[in-house]
Amino acid sequence: MKLLLIRHGMTKGNLEHRYVGSTDEGLLPEEKDRLREMRLPGGLKIEKVFISPMLRCRDTLECLFPEVVSDNEEIVVRDFREMEFGDFEYMNYKEINEDSDPEHKAAYQRYIDSMGESPFPGGESKSEFTERVVSAFEKEVIAVIRNSSKSAFALVVHGGTIMALMDKYSEPHKDYFDWGLKPGQGYEAEISLDSEGEIRFKKVKMWS
Repeated sequence: MKLLLIRHGMTKGNLEHRYVGSTDEGLLPEEKDRLREMRLPGGLKIEKVFISPMLRCRDTLECLFPEVVSDNEEIVVRDFREMEFGDFEYMNYKEINEDSDPEHKAAYQRYIDSMGESPFPGGESKSEFTERVVSAFEKEVIAVIRNSSKSAFALVVHGGTIMALMDKYSEPHKDYFDWGLKPGQGYEAEISLDSEGEIRFKKVKMWS
């Protein structure tokens, strides 16, 4: 069975290199035009799509899979939201470094020094976020896939959401930050069961 994991398209915050988590902004108009012209890899027919509830994912779904929207075949999964960035929400690196609050600067330096493992102040750590995303995938997606005759599914979610899932399920395994994607890019993977009956993503290919 095939699975597409697609990061939503470009937003204003993405363009400005901001930490866009809970900010509910839509896609740039020119990005919608670009996504409408994209084609799925290998002519895959996607009949059901799981999406984050955020507007940027809804916009991307409507551009890439209008037939899914018209057939009401999307499933909204609340815990597929992007990481909670707390006090750094919608800030970029330059603004954080110019912040007058020394605690903010210290917290951000701890985040950098920990290679992304420490939590954002008032937000989530990578481990907390990954646990949220993986738990939602196993609750909302795996059961549907195992009980379906369909051959291909898609997730239209966030860059962090995809990194968390690939860190958990990829084989051969690569770590969280190795799975970064630009807005509008995605991965195609085959879902299979390992010798212990656990889900694995194999034969992973990037597409955009």
